[in-house]
Amino acid sequence: MNSAAPVRLVALREQAIDVNEALDALDDPASGGLVLFVGRVRDHDQERGVVALEYTAHPTALTQLEAVCAEVAAEFAVSGLAAVHRVGRLEIGDVAVVVATCSAHRGDAFAASRALIDRLKERVPIWKHQIFTDGGSEWVGTP
Repeated sequence: MNSAAPVRLVALREQAIDVNEALDALDDPASGGLVLFVGRVRDHDQERGVVALEYTAHPTALTQLEAVCAEVAAEFAVSGLAAVHRVGRLEIGDVAVVVATCSAHRGDAFAASRALIDRLKERVPIWKHQIFTDGGSEWVGTP
């Protein structure tokens, strides 16, 4: 495994996410598998059309995202890990979140990536405000 720290990139940002940044952060000749998940803004939620999303993060969100990343890195046999979530207003097709892991073997990378996105969604206080085509809106994931 690469001797660099497994957690290579963790960020919350208002600017567009560049998927290549995560790929570059996980460049590792010892890793045979790299799994990348890209979450994008879709044009619907259930039966309602969506115009845009607005993500808001609690002031502790970055610290909690860092903790989740460290936990996943310690639990799974990964040589690298990256997680970036967008905040602010996003339009249809925009990248909202990127998580990626690399490992010597694909199975470990798949399992770690799945755990990372699931725990991020469950535990990092980032809230989604959906704006619908019918003029309505809805908050998702608020306490």
